[in-house]
Order: sequence, then C-alpha cells, then structure tokens
Amino acid sequence: MLLSLADVVAARTNLTADEAQWLEQLTSQWETLADLSFSDLVLWVPGHDDNTFWGAAQIRPTTGPTALEEDVVGDEIAYEPDHLVTMAYLSGEIAYSSEHQLDAGIPVDVKAIPVSRNDHVIGIVEVHTNQMGVRAPGALEDTYIEVARLLQRMLWRGEFPMEQNAPRRWQSPRVGDGSLRVDAQGVITFASPNAVSSFSRLGFMGDLVGENIVDVTDAFSQLKREPIQYPSQWTDTGPWELEFETEHASILMRMQPLRGDDGPCGAFLMVRDTTDLRSKDRLLMTKDAMIREIHHRVKNNLQTVSALLRLQSRRSQSEEAQDALSDAQKRVAAIALVHEILSQGFDSSVDFDEVADRLLSMVRDVSSSPSLVDLKREGTFGLIPADVANSLSLVLTEVTQNALEHGLKDGPGTVSVRPHQEDGRLVVEVLNDGEPIPEGFDVTAQTNSLGLSIVSTLVRDRRGSFTMRPLPDGAGTVARIEVSLV
Repeated sequence: MLLSLADVVAARTNLTADEAQWLEQLTSQWETLADLSFSDLVLWVPGHDDNTFWGAAQIRPTTGPTALEEDVVGDEIAYEPDHLVTMAYLSGEIAYSSEHQLDAGIPVDVKAIPVSRNDHVIGIVEVHTNQMGVRAPGALEDTYIEVARLLQRMLWRGEFPMEQNAPRRWQSPRVGDGSLRVDAQGVITFASPNAVSSFSRLGFMGDLVGENIVDVTDAFSQLKREPIQYPSQWTDTGPWELEFETEHASILMRMQPLRGDDGPCGAFLMVRDTTDLRSKDRLLMTKDAMIREIHHRVKNNLQTVSALLRLQSRRSQSEEAQDALSDAQKRVAAIALVHEILSQGFDSSVDFDEVADRLLSMVRDVSSSPSLVDLKREGTFGLIPADVANSLSLVLTEVTQNALEHGLKDGPGTVSVRPHQEDGRLVVEVLNDGEPIPEGFDVTAQTNSLGLSIVSTLVRDRRGSFTMRPLPDGAGTVARIEVSLV
C-alpha cells in the first residue's frame, strides 16, 4: 500500500527529483493553508498516463471540521474529463465547483489549484471545505479567508511555498496559536485574541492593531540575550522565525510573506506563547547539569577510593591481601570510568564503545606482560542504558582479566571482545587463544572465584546468561555474556 508522497511519486509518476522535492516542500508548509481556509487539502499527481491522477498527500484542518471522512492517499482518478482535478491540470487554471457537492451527505465546496514547475503542471491541490461547519463570520474568520485566498493564488503562481525556512514539526507556530495580519507598510491590521495575550505577557499593554510591527518588536529586541536579526522589509522576504524573550515571557513568531496579483501586500504572522516551554527547557537544563555534576563527584569519590585501595595494596605484607586489594581497586576504577563518561554528557544511554576501549586498555596495562598481549574489540556495543552500563563495566573487566590470568596465564596471546545487539539484548563474546578450559566447565560451580561469582550475579540481575566453553580444536576459550537492555 502506498502511504507516503515519495512512494506514490516513485511508483506512479514521471516526475523528476526536483519536482518531487518541490511537492515535498509544499506538503511541509501547507498546514497553514489548510487551517486558514478551514479546508481539507489533497495533493494529486499526474500518473504515467495524463488521464490518471493519484492521491499523494492529504491534510485536515485544525480550525474546523473535516470534509473528507476517508483518506484518499493512493486512490486514483482515471479518465474523468469533467473532474475538477482533470480540468485544472489541462487548463492550468484554478477550477471551481459550480455548486455545493455532497460527500457522505455533507455539502462541500471544492476547488482544484494546479501546481506548476518549469512551465508545466506537476500536481493539483484539491481544496475541500465543509459548508456545514463554516464558522460565524467575524474579524478572525474574514482575515483567515482573505489570507487563504492570497496563499491559494500564490500557490497557483508558483510563489508558495517559499524555499527558505520550512516549519519545524511540533515547534513552529500554527494558525490557531495566535496570528497577526500586517499590511505592506508593516502596520498591524488584525491581531487574534491569542496573539494579543502573548504580546501582553511580554509586556506590551496597548492595542496591537494600528501599530507598526517593527516598532513593537524593536522594544522587545532590547530585552533579548542576543541581538535579534530580522529583515528590514518584513513583507516581501522569505518565511522566517524568531523568538522574543523578556524577563517574564517568551514568544516564537513565524512570518509568511503575502503577495497579490500586483505584488507584495503584507505578511501573515503566527505567534506561539513559548513561556511554559522555555521554563521547562531551563528546568531540564538545570537538572541535566545537576546530574552531570553528581556523576562527576561520584567519579571523583570512586577514584579516591581506588587510589586508597592501591596504596593499601602496596603497604600490605600479604601477597593474598595485595591481590584482593588490587582486584577491588580495578573494580572501583571500572565503575568510576562509567561515571566519568556520564559526567561529560549525560544521557539515558551510554555509547559503551568508548567505555569498553578504556577498560580494555586499563586491564592490559595492569597485566604481567602488557606489551605481549593483544587485547582488542571487534564489533560495537552501541548505546547501552545507563543503569546497565555500571554492571556491564564490571562484567567486562572481570571476564577480560580472567582471560588474561587464567587463559593466557599472564603470558603473550590475543584476547578478542566481540559485542553486538540483537532483539533488545546485548551479546558479548570474549575469546582468548590460551589454554582452554576443561570440557563441561560449569561457571556456577566455581564458588571459589570471586570474579566469576560477581559476573554471574550481575548478569543474572539483568535477566541474562553467562557461559564459558573451550573453542574447537583446543584453540582457547570463549566466555559468552548475554543481558537484557530493556
């Protein structure tokens, strides 16, 4: 089933890449046209046969009821010379329905606007307006309809959409957030109640209508942290967005230039109050900084503990105590390393490849013959949840250290760490080419090995498994760790 504009264009049309890109740009900005005209929009594209057209994209208004109950993307209009879409395509002119059509019993006005590129029609935007849901006329409705008609004519002339600054999904202001109509001299001729409220929160307490938009915004630009850069000609430049922020509030404003048949005729501005959003952003930034600072302090404390264990190990007279303290120091250092990575850029996940490489380097450096050991990673760990990273760092440290001490017997050789993710789980194989373990080796029975006990416990806590087996032909040993990442 063809669900996207790109799918329909690729499968059903002869449009070029440039023409397809233009239609993509149109559909990235046409929500403004749908909301202003209180209408559903459908983009039809000509098929391989000029007598057929395919539904390529569709949008419904947020300012009024829909006129189309069903989605028509992927539908076909074939050999219907009296259809508005066919008439608009062949004539290159906007085609209108002569009277209200009925769609599922609802009276609907329809028009078809040809979209031209390089002097030929590459698509038709069909506008469906539900007449039963037409709002009572007022200043807001009249302004919306007037601007919608201007944009429709701009679309027909190839002046809409404009190529610069496409709206940012979920961020850019929409028509219903608040709106201003500005004439060619920059004078505000209409301000919606939401827009008036937004400017009032910024500190403008007068009547916006009749004011020059440049004078109004100049007052706010002095209060912004950085100078505001905007064109001196507000009404005939490409769409742009800027944000005004005072001590008490902030608004995001998007400007859409308007052009009539005789040239520039002002602009339509959409205004969104972003005060609460910016407040939440600052709160998140504060929490983010606090969490990074906590990780930094935990890392410092763990490094201090690691240093104390190393000092105590050097002063101990017992070789057994030295080994135990040295092992403890390495485990603390492994956990400290994870917190160091988290303190540099906190996220819910950790790029564990960097952690693993530093851990492997640390394990090799403290081995008896670091220059003779080839300790390498083959593959990628990917992103690992932060709550898994601490346990995984200990597990990796213990398993690689075990491979060096018991597989290679602290002698020369190669240890390979091979990680990969599959179906929400992490699988890590640690191979060494030293002395293989006996057949039937049972990890769970090694109660005298603190390192293997730690690994088994941590892996079990992550709903995973830990096994060790000899490689074929007695070529060494492989330890396999599998843990859940969810």
